[in-house]
Amino acid sequence: MAKPMTKAKLVTALAEATSIPKKTSAAYLEELARLAHKEAKNGFVIPGVGKLVVRAYKARKGRNPQTGAEIRIPARKRLKFVIAKAAKDAVFGG
Repeated sequence: MAKPMTKAKLVTALAEATSIPKKTSAAYLEELARLAHKEAKNGFVIPGVGKLVVRAYKARKGRNPQTGAEIRIPARKRLKFVIAKAAKDAVFGG
């Protein structure tokens, strides 16, 4: 299995594809990440790739696997990335 693309490789690929300096490409990538972090609670969409959404999970009962004792797992919110249909189709065919 191939290794995932690193940030440096992504910056280089974006710079070459758009004919801009690597420094500018890195700045755009950093700003995209900053905006995603800031706007995630409202939902943040990267068209054709996916979206960040906040999911609320209810409190529930669980078990300690070592002792078998029942424990209460509190309610919480989690950040989830939902893949866009276009991305799924591009990777898996569709």
